[in-house]
Amino acid sequence: MGRSRRTIPEELLLLALDPATGTTAQPQSLDLGLAGAQLVELALAGRIAPDGDRIAVVMPRPTGDPTLDSALELLRRRGSPVRAVHWIGGPRLGLRQTYLSHLERCGMVHAVEGQMCGVLPTTRYQATETAISREIKARLDTAIRTGVPPDPRTAALAALAHAVGLGKHLYPGNEGRSSRSRLRDLIRHDPMGGLVAHAVMDVQNGAAAQPRRTPAAGPGHGPARQPAGRGASNASGVPVPSRHGHGSMARAGAR
Repeated sequence: MGRSRRTIPEELLLLALDPATGTTAQPQSLDLGLAGAQLVELALAGRIAPDGDRIAVVMPRPTGDPTLDSALELLRRRGSPVRAVHWIGGPRLGLRQTYLSHLERCGMVHAVEGQMCGVLPTTRYQATETAISREIKARLDTAIRTGVPPDPRTAALAALAHAVGLGKHLYPGNEGRSSRSRLRDLIRHDPMGGLVAHAVMDVQNGAAAQPRRTPAAGPGHGPARQPAGRGASNASGVPVPSRHGHGSMARAGAR
């Protein structure tokens, strides 16, 4: 995809990068946010649409973005709408590292190699085009300051930033309290962004691990069998084995 339009996952990751340390704020919840941001981006591209609390593929044609198209193909293979909370709560498969490497290839960040405790190799990422990060932050600032309903992309970005806990990173201290509150309020301006943001927060609160409420099959039996296509091989319904633990990174120091 051209650099004229950055995707929401890219912007969310740039917001989370600390320019001083080269680390990302809220790394574990950020992984969930990136998965949610992919859903919002695919929805804005007309590839998926909400179906209640589920996500349905409405156009399987690739977008041209390899990372988004990988997610779209996994959703298509699912065969039936998947609950947003189960998709976001599934294995991340190095998603954060994928986007960091992508931003590095685009020249928007650069990797800084180092060592932890003088032994373990680490990699930190620092923004090379700080004007881009400032522009993204300025869009949120404008929406917060003016109270004017933002465009869907900015509203979704704000919703996800709140959901993953970036409020204290973007608007720290007591002086940032009102801005954090208004950032949270922006969640209502984009239905898809709101759905995904609430799903991200539900996963963090353990909702994805709770059993589904299904009618009992009868005395002495367990819950009724899930309909065909809804018996997932993992929590997200994605038939792909996890190669990493939740929130793990391909590079030890990228956090």
